[in-house]
Amino acid sequence: MRYRRLGRTGWQVSEVGYGMWGMGEWAESDDEESRQSLQLATDLSCTFFDTALAYGDGHSEELLGGLVRANPGRRLYTATKIPPKNRRWPTRRGDPIEDAFPADHIRASVETSLANLGLPSVDLVQFHLWEDDWAEDEGWQEAVAALKSDGLVGAVGVSVNRWEPWNVLRTLRTGLVDAVQVIYNIFDQAPEDELFPLCRELDVGVIARVPFDEGTLTGTLTRDSRWPEGDWRNTYFVPENLVASVEHAEALEPLVPAGMTMPEMALRFILSNPDVATVIPGMRRERHVRANIAASDAGPLPDSLIAALRQHRWDRTPTAWSQ
Repeated sequence: MRYRRLGRTGWQVSEVGYGMWGMGEWAESDDEESRQSLQLATDLSCTFFDTALAYGDGHSEELLGGLVRANPGRRLYTATKIPPKNRRWPTRRGDPIEDAFPADHIRASVETSLANLGLPSVDLVQFHLWEDDWAEDEGWQEAVAALKSDGLVGAVGVSVNRWEPWNVLRTLRTGLVDAVQVIYNIFDQAPEDELFPLCRELDVGVIARVPFDEGTLTGTLTRDSRWPEGDWRNTYFVPENLVASVEHAEALEPLVPAGMTMPEMALRFILSNPDVATVIPGMRRERHVRANIAASDAGPLPDSLIAALRQHRWDRTPTAWSQ
């Protein structure tokens, strides 16, 4: 495992982290399998774990807290997220911050997360969604400053809405945000345009999420893919998205080098960019843990392959189903 500095926090975190959404509430999740996978990742030197209060109504946080307590001699970095009070996913232009993140809700959510984690503090707390028009609001600014001064959180971050990497730039310029979490993968290269240069300028850590485009970049989806009732993917991969996603994945197949899988190529594309501090694939099974962490050991992709993959940029506009 290789390590990278998470911006001005100064933390040296594993460049392959652990995204914990799937084990919070997705269909077919099994707690014992989740615990084994989390421990295996820790044994393989993964040190950054990302969860949220909204993942299974705190269940994912409980799993993470158990992992930390089971490994008292290891420095594991914990990250969670504050859900919007109105539970409106995603935000809409013009939404008032008072409906989503009033100051008392920010504090109460962090305290609830700490209770779920069973920990006295969390390293990184992130707003689970965001509108850049909220940048200058004093309510959230004072709330996060108090959380830091009280020792409840070590750093503050923002998780940017899907396909809107521009929707946080003014907020980063306040100087109050230490890390930004954004969708970045072979298809979603737009963060390179404005977000990553500003993060370099301000020394803001970058957390890359959705490295496999919700499964598209695993190369396993088909036009007939379906999931168990209640699984979120049924609402995301509606026919218009599923067919287009499979077509884009099929176009990539000729570029996968011999001896490499599409998921490995997808992760190594992200890790070839030094602006990224850590990437957080979801890993519910031990075989996924081993494969994803091995991508760190393999190192960056050849420049020629990166150049070819850049031609597969897919700029998309948020829709009702993209959430």
